Amino acid sequence: MATYAIGDLQGCFDPLRRLLDYIDFQPGRDRLWFVGDLVNRGPQSLDVLRFVKSLGTAAVTVLGNHDLHLVMQAEGYGKPNREDTLAPILNAPDRDELIAWLRSQPLCVTDTIADHSWLMVHAGVLPCWTAAKAVALGKEVSAALRADNYREFLANMWGSEPTQWSDELSGWDRLRVIVNAMTRMRYLTLQGAMEFRAEGNKAPPARGPANCVPWFDAVGRKSKNVTVVCGHWSGLGFLERPDLLAIDTGCLWGGTLTVARLDDRRVYQLPCPTYAKPSGWD
Repeated sequence: MATYAIGDLQGCFDPLRRLLDYIDFQPGRDRLWFVGDLVNRGPQSLDVLRFVKSLGTAAVTVLGNHDLHLVMQAEGYGKPNREDTLAPILNAPDRDELIAWLRSQPLCVTDTIADHSWLMVHAGVLPCWTAAKAVALGKEVSAALRADNYREFLANMWGSEPTQWSDELSGWDRLRVIVNAMTRMRYLTLQGAMEFRAEGNKAPPARGPANCVPWFDAVGRKSKNVTVVCGHWSGLGFLERPDLLAIDTGCLWGGTLTVARLDDRRVYQLPCPTYAKPSGWD
């Protein structure tokens, strides 16, 4: 059995199928880890969602910001964007089943593969969180998404405040910080606050916002004892080091789709057509 981690798809179904054929993925034998953002901006979000759902236990998926945007759109919250390509899902006969399945996916998972500890999350984890803490906090959000009153959570989920974690946080503020860190974060200020508004907050580190650091380079990061596999940051591109495997390589924008075999860190990349025009970096 092999476990493969797959970068952000955002509706790029054809490249996914070609790459899975190339690596000879067998759902009865292998597992796929999807780092989130299955949908939006690309042309085949409905196909991606149906396919990943059909894989059952052969697929492990964490939620990304675009996945949560879809859930909110389906439930009447948040504002649609002109770049959205979610209409085929929202108009599909199995829409409710797909949205319910998406709501049931976690924000963060951990596992041991080939005697090595991995943590998968869409964007990142705050430096004060251990891997175990991140998983526990992700479960708090999952409980809110699966609760009978989940629409109340959706109504209060989006927003960029608070920008820092405290164990004393409660209610919607607590859940919002967890969501923002795990699905939206790229940079932290030198004081440890998540930075979402500064110019350059989607750019690679060489052109990032002043007085900020990538979340994975923050001083005192407590999750460095595991390898975090993540996406969300196409401007960063592929980055591999002992504590990090970043695999959003901009398939949507005409970059590549990246698949990494976690058992031995072998990497496969497939050039992709340009499905959308980059608006900075996504």
